[in-house]
Amino acid sequence: MTSAGALVCLAIMLSCGLGVYLRKRQIDNVSRHREVVPPDFAGEVTIDDHRRAADYTIARTRFGIVETTFDGLLSIAWLAIGLGPLYGLVAGLIEPGLTRSVVFVCLFTLIGHVLELPFSFLNAFWLEEKFGFNRLSPKTFFLDEAKSLALTAAIAVPALYAMFGLLRALPDSWWLVVWVGFMALTLAMTVIYPTVIAPMFNTFTPMAEGDAKSRMEALLKKCGFESRGLYVMDASTRSAHGNAYFSGFGKAKRIVFFDTLLEKHSLDEIESILAHELGHFKYGHVRQMILQAAVVAFLGFAVLYWAFSTGDFSAWFGLPNDPGLVLVAVMLAQEPVAHLLKPLLSSRSRKAEFEADDFARQIVGKEPMISALTRLTRDNLASLTPDPLYARFYFSHPPVPVRVAQLRSSG
Repeated sequence: MTSAGALVCLAIMLSCGLGVYLRKRQIDNVSRHREVVPPDFAGEVTIDDHRRAADYTIARTRFGIVETTFDGLLSIAWLAIGLGPLYGLVAGLIEPGLTRSVVFVCLFTLIGHVLELPFSFLNAFWLEEKFGFNRLSPKTFFLDEAKSLALTAAIAVPALYAMFGLLRALPDSWWLVVWVGFMALTLAMTVIYPTVIAPMFNTFTPMAEGDAKSRMEALLKKCGFESRGLYVMDASTRSAHGNAYFSGFGKAKRIVFFDTLLEKHSLDEIESILAHELGHFKYGHVRQMILQAAVVAFLGFAVLYWAFSTGDFSAWFGLPNDPGLVLVAVMLAQEPVAHLLKPLLSSRSRKAEFEADDFARQIVGKEPMISALTRLTRDNLASLTPDPLYARFYFSHPPVPVRVAQLRSSG
């Protein structure tokens, strides 16, 4: 390994250290405020609920410290020790060519998934189970994992063959073609995921006739939102957490409510949650997020072009310049950059949440939205006292106390 490779490993270590530091800040801040409910929520959140949310947040954050440390050490181990022997194993079995590169990437991904599987299992059957959220059975857990792996392989294997084939055919412009293809697939998935993939994991049924459906349809009509209908997802088969979302473009858009959300919220609150989601549609937030993803992907493929073309990057770690090997090494090395970009990328998402909240306030009033946010926070055991710096790095949504304060100060 050269000095440049050593610097990459050092950057991964520092990034891991930053993650641990931010999580310790989160634990300290939540612990300090465990015994006092913030004044704005004193009437709706009991001290027992507040303590339980603090305990859940602390437990999740401690679990995150272990996982972050493991991931950082594993990345360094792969770059410094593991990639060379793994590639040697594949090279000893498969002749040089596209298949060797594809098999190497797939084998690396499979090993990584197996190493991460204990964390996923513990998260569901220890952490989420302990706080009453897990509804998964071990059988369903492993069946979901198998489905996910199969879907990943079905998409990734042809994509890898296409990318490595273009690398040979168009050595100077392949990355632009792949970037366009990647964005086309991203757009296609907004339609394919809700209609084809999501039903493989959950059951979606049209919302039953009644007051709830009538009010939701009236709200859609008022906002000029066309969709393929209102659906209820059986989220309760896997988790007690509640949520709602819309997906797709044009007439392919659909509104989905978790059954856990409908069970726990009043009609006014459900209407405000839908109004919030419609605010994202009104202000074009989905298109903005896709544009942001396109810029990030463009830069990522430009880096790959450099790494594939020069051979310098693989040489940093004493590795051959095989496309599959280089791709994996870049994926491992990008973690520090991705970590530092999190606050910047998340800031636009948080701004979008404020805009959607304000839209909901204009349509249905601020009190139903405040009530819905409070109930979601209480039922999902989200902390009302997160550390501000931690939230700036990792929260895609502003902390609920900040959102509620913003709503109270509006109009």
